Amino acid sequence: MAAIGKIALVNEKKDSIILLASVSISLGTGIISSWCSPGMRMTYEMMYKPDIAPPGWVFGPVWAFLYILMGISAYRVFVTDRDRAEARDALFYYGSQLVLNAMWPVLFFRFSLEGTALLDVITLAVLVFITTVKFSRIDAAAGWLMIPYLLWVIYSGVLNYAIVSAGR
Repeated sequence: MAAIGKIALVNEKKDSIILLASVSISLGTGIISSWCSPGMRMTYEMMYKPDIAPPGWVFGPVWAFLYILMGISAYRVFVTDRDRAEARDALFYYGSQLVLNAMWPVLFFRFSLEGTALLDVITLAVLVFITTVKFSRIDAAAGWLMIPYLLWVIYSGVLNYAIVSAGR
C-alpha cells in the first residue's frame, strides 16, 4: 500500500508541475506581448474610444484572469486520457491562437496598425472558437473555461472595429 501512496504523490506532483507550466505559458503570452508593446495604457487613454470601451485599468485584471482560465483549460486537455492525437490537434490550435493573441497588441499599439490588428483579432476569434470546440469534445470543463476568453476576444474585435471605423 505504501508504494501506491508514493505513486499517487508522484503523479500529483507531476500534475501540479504541468498545471503550473500550462498557466505560466498562457500568462507568459500576455507578459511578452505587453513587453513588446510599451506604452499601451497611455496610448489607449489618449485614443478615441466608443462608449462601450472600458477604462484602461480593466484590461490587466481581465486578461490575467482569462490567461489563467486558458492555462487551466489547456492543462485539462493535455492530461486527458482520451485520444492523444485529438488532444495534440486541439493544443495545436490553442498554440496558434496564443501566437495571434500575442501579436494583436504589437500590431495595434506598438505599430498603430489598427486595420491589420482587426484582421488579427477576427482570425484570433475564429481560432479561439475552433479551440473551444475541440477542447469541449475532449473535456467539457476545458471548453467551458474557454468561453469567457472567446467572448472577450469578440468584444475586443468590436472595439477594434469601432476604432478603425472612427478613423475613416
